[in-house]
Amino acid sequence: MEDPVQVKAYAEADFEIPHQQFIDRLQEFVAEPDFNGAALDLGCGPGDICVRFAKAFPLSTLDAVDGSEAMLEYAKTFTAPIKDRIRLIHGRLPFVILPQQFYAIILSNSLLHHLPDPLALWQTIKRYAKPGTRVAVMDLLRPASREAAAALVETYASHEAEILRRDFYHSLLAAFTLEEIEAQLRETELPLRIEQISDRHVFIKGIIP
Repeated sequence: MEDPVQVKAYAEADFEIPHQQFIDRLQEFVAEPDFNGAALDLGCGPGDICVRFAKAFPLSTLDAVDGSEAMLEYAKTFTAPIKDRIRLIHGRLPFVILPQQFYAIILSNSLLHHLPDPLALWQTIKRYAKPGTRVAVMDLLRPASREAAAALVETYASHEAEILRRDFYHSLLAAFTLEEIEAQLRETELPLRIEQISDRHVFIKGIIP
């Protein structure tokens, strides 16, 4: 996502509910409010999740990766008050080289459906995880039809800019089903649990053995 108009619309959109739900679920899963290790955010976008994570785990550090330089420019603004704990990194999966060998928490929100090869996400997670790493991924689920996708856009994005409504519609169509995600995890041998948590979201979590 490099187009300035597209990036601006996404960065200024109202994702309060799904983003906070993601962090709430992550906090419940990690169950360690004093976590002081290093975390990795894959596909950090404009940085809203980064800030929410840093507030939820105030003793942590976070490396945040995105393939869009335009998105990272927004992220610099959002994360400026806590930039000492958040390191923004430009790079594309699975080729990005990160400054740490392993991370204690790896998170990703709404990246999977953007990737030309979805296995790139799971391969990157495997590469930078170690035994005990906690993984949490949230993404869209593909609706049963184009009509169902259009209905979701009307329900959740009727007040948003037309460019965001269009992108949301195409993102829903590009997303995966539960069965497809299960197949991806089997192929990459990641023992993660999948749960549908809304009419449009899936939450995938687990601890690397």
